[in-house]
Amino acid sequence: MSKTVIRVENVSKQYRLGSVGTGTFSHDLNRWWHTIRGKEDPYLRIGEENDRTKKGDSEYVWALRDISFDIKQGDVVGIIGRNGAGKSTLLKILSRTTLPTLGSIKVRGRIASLLEVGTGFHPELTGRENIFLNGAILGMTKREIREKFDTIVDFAGVEKYIDTPVKRYSSGMYVRLAFAVAAHLDPEILIVDEVLAVGDAEFQKKALGKMQDVSKGEGRTVLFVSHNMGAIRQLCKTGILLNKGKVEISGMVEDVFKHYYFNHGHDIVTKPPIDSYRNYDTTHSPVIIEDIFIDRPDNYLPVLQIGGVPVLTIVVKAKEAIENANVTVSLFNSEGVNLGIAFSWDDSFYLSLQPGLFAIELKLGQLKLTPGQYYIGVGINQSVKTVAWDGIAFYPIFKIENQNNVTQFTHRNWGVNHFDGNSWTLKKT
Repeated sequence: MSKTVIRVENVSKQYRLGSVGTGTFSHDLNRWWHTIRGKEDPYLRIGEENDRTKKGDSEYVWALRDISFDIKQGDVVGIIGRNGAGKSTLLKILSRTTLPTLGSIKVRGRIASLLEVGTGFHPELTGRENIFLNGAILGMTKREIREKFDTIVDFAGVEKYIDTPVKRYSSGMYVRLAFAVAAHLDPEILIVDEVLAVGDAEFQKKALGKMQDVSKGEGRTVLFVSHNMGAIRQLCKTGILLNKGKVEISGMVEDVFKHYYFNHGHDIVTKPPIDSYRNYDTTHSPVIIEDIFIDRPDNYLPVLQIGGVPVLTIVVKAKEAIENANVTVSLFNSEGVNLGIAFSWDDSFYLSLQPGLFAIELKLGQLKLTPGQYYIGVGINQSVKTVAWDGIAFYPIFKIENQNNVTQFTHRNWGVNHFDGNSWTLKKT
């Protein structure tokens, strides 16, 4: 049986709004007076839950409240929740960046943390010097760091700039090197916050692969915070959902994932960055996919009800004039089952574009869908040479939120494998 490497027992963290430190002198004096008389801190009895959507009456807020869980060696745990739920606070406590107000944390093993861009880096030092500095902080010898140095630099892809002060790095270069150091210097526990979103799609894919290797091949423990549900489901076996500073549910990641979407749909359906789902190098592509949305181009994924005719819009950017391009669209459920596929060339719909932005519209027809989250895959290629130009894989596109009925769209029929024709349109944006 795997041993427990992290035990969190009744952990709470309180902050005072609008102030640095624990409070005013009068508050500190009041705390001291209660302490010398053997009484409880009076400010632990006050404070509100951390709900950022409404204004409170108390100047104290509980970022975390009575958090308890165990993590076994080799577990890969996804920590999810809305902004302000307490995820980053929890990771900072686990990383010993800050202390809990109440409760205790027991950690067995060396921790490497990547909580925000540049964590643990000195901006005036070069990339090379920061690798050795971080290694020393983690307890590595110079010999051990030298043995891994070339691997770290190669993984980060910053060899050209390794002797440049990191203050001159872009945020993407910063996070590449920081992650490479944290992942390769043999920590027993790797803690990664949302910072991977700073990197490009190619690096995010590489980083997720490395975290899988760290957990599966090397038996180390990973805690991963992200709003990218695809990455969480791909990497993690178990999940913890935080809501207003409390653990709302924990368990198998699929169970946590479904609970998250069914119970917090209007809160957490913000569209993720499309680059996180791009599976092509578009450096030399004459056309790229800029955006995908249902019905309207805002920053939220729609929650659909019975009836209506959803329209899928694919925004593409042509860098040069192109002829005879084709588009493929696939729909998936949350289990990854392909529910249908549409080929534009089945409808003799070939793209001829001049440089600029264009919106390709496709009406989604008579779909019988059960409640849940749905995903889209989109590809664009050249029909004559069958050269793939760009592709977006398993991108969250809409959610069905009717618990008691099967949802049915009534316009067109999406068959088992394809749409039938004449549903494509093209507009210059």
